[in-house]
Amino acid sequence: MLTKTIRLSAMLLMVGFSASPQFETRTVTGVVTDQRGNALRGAAVQLENIDSLLILSYVTDQDGRYHFSGLHGDIDYTLKANYRERWSNRKTLSKFDSSKHPSVDLVIPTD
Repeated sequence: MLTKTIRLSAMLLMVGFSASPQFETRTVTGVVTDQRGNALRGAAVQLENIDSLLILSYVTDQDGRYHFSGLHGDIDYTLKANYRERWSNRKTLSKFDSSKHPSVDLVIPTD
């Protein structure tokens, strides 16, 4: 039952973040590091749609990299990352940033 609920929630989130044909889409990528510049594998990156307040999450790969695609070009998003109960500062991906493939790196204090 819980697995079905999680799948349904994930599908509903994807619908909220999917692009409709009249909007240009973009992809955001980045790296999560500690303050020394070491990549943080397994950090949870949260992307929040400012309009709908829906949140998507991505767990970083072995190089600390993450990516989200299919984002509306006319909506602001915020990004933040969590690693071992510590959070990065929140960063905004602005609709006024015209780049189709912006990069937003996140730093988590680990000391």
